[in-house]
Amino acid sequence: MTITARVLNRSTLARQLLLERAAVGVEDAVRRVVALQAQQPASPYVALWNRVAGFEAERLDAAFRDFRVVKSTMMRITLHAVHVDDYRALRAAVEPTVRGARLRDARFRASGLTEAEGAGLLPDLLRRAERPSTSAELGKWFAERAGVEGKSALPAWRMLRQWAPLWHAPVAGMPWGYASDSRQLFVAADAGRVPELGDAEAVAEGMRVLVRRYLEGFGPASVADMAQFGLVQKGRVRAALGDDLVELAGPGGEVLYDVPGGVLPDGDVPAPPRLMAMWDSTLLAYADRGRLIPPEYRKYVTRVNGDVLPTVLVDGYVAGVWRVADGDGGIEAGAFRPLPEEAWEGLAAEAGGMLRFLGERDAAAYRRYDHWWAKELPVAETRVLAG
Repeated sequence: MTITARVLNRSTLARQLLLERAAVGVEDAVRRVVALQAQQPASPYVALWNRVAGFEAERLDAAFRDFRVVKSTMMRITLHAVHVDDYRALRAAVEPTVRGARLRDARFRASGLTEAEGAGLLPDLLRRAERPSTSAELGKWFAERAGVEGKSALPAWRMLRQWAPLWHAPVAGMPWGYASDSRQLFVAADAGRVPELGDAEAVAEGMRVLVRRYLEGFGPASVADMAQFGLVQKGRVRAALGDDLVELAGPGGEVLYDVPGGVLPDGDVPAPPRLMAMWDSTLLAYADRGRLIPPEYRKYVTRVNGDVLPTVLVDGYVAGVWRVADGDGGIEAGAFRPLPEEAWEGLAAEAGGMLRFLGERDAAAYRRYDHWWAKELPVAETRVLAG
């Protein structure tokens, strides 16, 4: 069976709850979409607002507070929010990548510590972090415990912190529950959730779970797509493919894999407009970013330092970017191509909901990234949408 590019697009949107907001709870939603990019505190909230009917931010607050949804460095060595029941396997799957990128990094080795010595600190670190502590507090402990002095101590601690199974802990008084500065809190993963780091079979089993969960939330997909999602070697993906997976042919003849019974909507199914979060997972989960981002727009959406701007989806594809407007407010949407009036009407309705949602917490959540708008974005049409 050959799958068209439009069917792949609609499959992603359906599985990511973007064809229609789903009447599901927050925890179920997080599991269905697999993981939410979370390095910007507001983004998991905006992502779920786009996906869950009647989404209430307080429900995600509670899930974070009770550690039913947890934030940690995982896939692509970036901060993700995942359901706690998925954490152990998904973190184990990417262990070789995270370990190599952090404990073999020059910034860690500059401390004089070896990879083995860094790993040897883990049991004591997890005991020290049984209660939420700031990075500065844990960094001081690290420097004293490891005997690291001088300018190399802080970079080395950051590398160890990102490798270790530490969860971000909510910070009281922050509009989106977490700080993105020196007030960040970290806590050791629950004892029963700590992945068996360094155990080859645990890593292999985690990889099998990651492949299955990825296909449920993002399939059909190629080996290269799955490798991109976790930033893992293609050989590890191939070794984790189950015998029951369905093989399909992609638009260019490439082999795609899927779970049996995976949703494959018709390519003509209408896709409503959406105002997507920064770093939304759908834009980063594939080697072929063209599934949602037209190739000519990719360099404008993903900036030179890796920032992925809040995007406008029209007919299932990125058509522009958005931000909260200065002055009297409103959502400023910049389209990379002229849009039909029907699309603008749909975006206006979304903008009204987004303004109300952001206004309850922090309408300036993404304000620090507005500078990208002045850097040659090829905007063909701009409107301020008040809903």
